[in-house]
Amino acid sequence: MKWLPCMLAGLLMMMLLSGCSGFLTGSANPAGGQGHAVNDNVTLSIFANLHTAQIPKDTIELLLEEKTGVKLDIQWIPNDSYDEKVNASIATGTLPQAMYLKNAASLPAYKDKIRSGMFWEIGPYLHEFPSLSGLKPEVMNNISVDGKLYGLYQERALSRQGLIYRKDWADKLSLSAPETLDELYEMLKAFTENDPDGNGIRDTIGLADRSDLIYGAFKTVSSYFGTPNGWGFMDGALLPEFMFPEYIHTMAFFRRLHEEGLINRNFPVTGKADQQDLLINGKAGMYIGAMGDIISLEAKLKTNNPTASLDVHNRVHGPKGYGVWAAQGYGTVVLFPKSAVRTEEELKKVLSFFDQLMSPEVANLIYWGVEGKHYEIENGMAIPSGDQKLTDRDVKPYQALLIGGPSTIGGMLQPKFSLPAKEKAEKLTLDNESMLINDPAAPLDSATFNERGVRLYERIMDATYLFMLGMIDEDGFQAEVDRWLQEGGQQIIDEYNVSYNKGIAG
Repeated sequence: MKWLPCMLAGLLMMMLLSGCSGFLTGSANPAGGQGHAVNDNVTLSIFANLHTAQIPKDTIELLLEEKTGVKLDIQWIPNDSYDEKVNASIATGTLPQAMYLKNAASLPAYKDKIRSGMFWEIGPYLHEFPSLSGLKPEVMNNISVDGKLYGLYQERALSRQGLIYRKDWADKLSLSAPETLDELYEMLKAFTENDPDGNGIRDTIGLADRSDLIYGAFKTVSSYFGTPNGWGFMDGALLPEFMFPEYIHTMAFFRRLHEEGLINRNFPVTGKADQQDLLINGKAGMYIGAMGDIISLEAKLKTNNPTASLDVHNRVHGPKGYGVWAAQGYGTVVLFPKSAVRTEEELKKVLSFFDQLMSPEVANLIYWGVEGKHYEIENGMAIPSGDQKLTDRDVKPYQALLIGGPSTIGGMLQPKFSLPAKEKAEKLTLDNESMLINDPAAPLDSATFNERGVRLYERIMDATYLFMLGMIDEDGFQAEVDRWLQEGGQQIIDEYNVSYNKGIAG
């Protein structure tokens, strides 16, 4: 076993390199938190995901240390090897005091480790920290495990979904932004049949879509019909969205679009690039998805047609009023390993540092950099430096440390957009938060789902497309739902309901 000495040597070296993941020490210097001292000589070890090619310069780090009174030991781990490094550190007992997960999708994989007692439960302490206690309850619920909080989150918009459409076509056809589902259908029909490009040929379609039931058009339109987001309640029990009548109504809407030629006929096999090309090349009049995509779509559209213009819209009234599906609201989560944070008092000192990260001064530093060097302020808004290499080298990696975001940090600078439609998209993204449809199953667990859920869902996805293409009817769709139930779906339903009721019971 010649490999054994090499492996042991490697593990030893890893432990030595990670040796500064020890707990906080130092003399007291009150600097933040509600009565919790942050220390002059404190060293705080952090695992952070590196999304750039190189480790950043220490310009921001030195200023961050100066403002918080904490000496930072940040291990920048390249994104591609992040999980490998974390797993090795778990195996060798060399975790840092604060560990950011790779991304939002990583959290489910850590739930069993959290339940095992590897990480601190921090929920009982958050009321002591004025900034951390201001994090959004709905997002905190989404990152909870069995109703308990173990981490802090980095904010992502809860819903960016809406319509992007050809404003010049709408103006020519005397159409305003669609306020109802009927008006949405009429706009798509007019874009297809009423020669919006004026070339005398019927060569346009209303909607460009792609093979994605979530981030394509389907789930957003389904929200307008009032479909639950992922899971919903029926007769007091949690059921998947595709067992609700509103889901059927959405499929019927898309089936009609397909039958009448108002959507690209091959949308179930169309990729995102080809979907966007239909809009960019003047073949389609509407794109339903992330409203922020308008900045790149309009730039490319105007390259082909300088007189063309796009607009965004988010409120479409349906049978249940206004609604739009919500994402989970976080990009990543930071956890606090008990192996590195040994006592309750040490945990409070660590949380004091993260509380300071949510102050406007510190948040702007780690997100925007240094004023006059990395950005300028105009009318209270930030204009990034035109030197992207400088920003990538100095600032971008530190954005991975942000806790919360613009909606929870008062005074955090917002970007100034040169494109009015992009600015409008950002405002409508905020407006979406007034009509969110949240997924009640987001913090819940199902062993069967973890094992077979993705494969089982493929059956429902295929059946949804077959219905929209007119290849099966409602009875055929229900037959596929019944098969889903028989092959593990009923177990998933039962396990989610047990998990939900357990959380309610505390």
